Amino acid sequence: MDGIVTEVAVGVKRGSDELLSGSVLSSPNSNMSGMVVTANGNDNKKFKGEDKMDGAPSRVLHIRKLPGEVTETEVIALGLPFGKVTNILMLKGKNQAFLELATEEAAITMVNYYSAVTPHLRNQPIYIQYSNHKELKTDNTLNQRAQAVLQAVTAVQTANTPLSGTTVSESAVTPAQSPVLRIIIDNMYYPVTLDVLHQIFSKFGAVLKIITFTKNNQFQALLQYGDPVNAQQAKLALDGQNIYNACCTLRIDFSKLVNLNVKYNNDKSRDYTRPDLPSGDGQPALDPAIAAAFAKETSLLAVPGALSPLAIPNAAAAAAAAAAGRVGMPGVSAGGNTVLLVSNLNEEMVTPQSLFTLFGVYGDVQRVKILYNKKDSALIQMADGNQSQLAMNHLNGQKMYGKIIRVTLSKHQTVQLPREGLDDQGLTKDFGNSPLHRFKKPGSKNFQNIFPPSATLHLSNIPPSVAEEDLRTLFANTGGTVKAFKFFQDHKMALLQMATVEEAIQALIDLHNYNLGENHHLRVSFSKSTI
Repeated sequence: MDGIVTEVAVGVKRGSDELLSGSVLSSPNSNMSGMVVTANGNDNKKFKGEDKMDGAPSRVLHIRKLPGEVTETEVIALGLPFGKVTNILMLKGKNQAFLELATEEAAITMVNYYSAVTPHLRNQPIYIQYSNHKELKTDNTLNQRAQAVLQAVTAVQTANTPLSGTTVSESAVTPAQSPVLRIIIDNMYYPVTLDVLHQIFSKFGAVLKIITFTKNNQFQALLQYGDPVNAQQAKLALDGQNIYNACCTLRIDFSKLVNLNVKYNNDKSRDYTRPDLPSGDGQPALDPAIAAAFAKETSLLAVPGALSPLAIPNAAAAAAAAAAGRVGMPGVSAGGNTVLLVSNLNEEMVTPQSLFTLFGVYGDVQRVKILYNKKDSALIQMADGNQSQLAMNHLNGQKMYGKIIRVTLSKHQTVQLPREGLDDQGLTKDFGNSPLHRFKKPGSKNFQNIFPPSATLHLSNIPPSVAEEDLRTLFANTGGTVKAFKFFQDHKMALLQMATVEEAIQALIDLHNYNLGENHHLRVSFSKSTI
């Protein structure tokens, strides 16, 4: 219909960046997708008094600084985890959008969440605030594409079949045949665990089963919901999103399978409906308390904002924050802190080098400071918040030099080096330029081989002249008992099992980077296997 004049409710904020309430003018020449919005001088005057920093809560949200090529689906996906999205208006010429949620409560939750975790779309930060308008009035004939996407999403949310005859171009929602999704992760520069996937996808419904595997050198997973509708909603919201900032991209399709057969509950597969399943050979068993928690659907509610690299475009994926390990500190937000406080250390034995080696299994340690007045405690600065979270989850409660160590997030942002000329007895060491960092190279295989401390160690870079007996003797000399040994990969690698996890930790600290001759430095890490 030509010449329609429709009122559009839009929010008011700071200065010219905000669109004032005005009219959408459509003429035979106007571009439907790039709507023309005008405001006259009276409107400008009228709204000056409302130009305040924090508007009163409203179920209409104003979203700014959107990337130019962003789609309606991506904007709607920002709101999906918080409740039903009831309307959307894209203002592409201005790189802005208005999103209306069903309730003010959902909008408040969304704004509060994104004030703690900056949302990103296509790796760009975007900004969300309340609009001054209480509802969004749009003319559906001018907003057809957005309305089609919205109808499709609503069909999924209300468990109806998507409307027949509705065309949604690249955002098309096809009827979901299967409750099983096939997930491929591209650019996996950080480890993505089964728990991370559970955390992300649980936002869209009860996840019943997950199986992870590597195929064609890519980490993949099959994930089963109780209802195909949940699978469809998760695919719509998460396909193409990054789990961590600029990496670990989710590629999601429906699987041809309609049911997964999970035999074992371990770090590769899990049936959340059957916590009693065995762990299988060579896989770490689930702690009984964890297994019991898995039996409850509400066991793994997210701690929003627990990791800083999570520049995730929607809060469903942001739930991965709490998931870097099963044993986090519930309710405590890591906020991207890179510095750890380690206490209850054996002050007679511990050195900055030993802490660098052990914590270096989970990230690139930058600096270590053993506290001058409290030598059973140390500050350790990792390369990023994800690494500090991993190290805390895996090393808190482990035994080092005979004492159970405690690892928590420090309030310090960095570890200070001593002033020049000041002798601090070698208690502080800068490892920023260490050649021993395991994770400096993007895409390194080390990212996929991060495991909890275990009695079995993985050895690599073994020269041809070194025999099994040499390695058994070397590791026995660290004060433990070698229980089993197995060469593989033409004797370049081996698995070696100590009697206890504590003995394996000690052996790793003592022998990682040990010079075996022929310019071969031994590499030691924890293994998920047993011999």
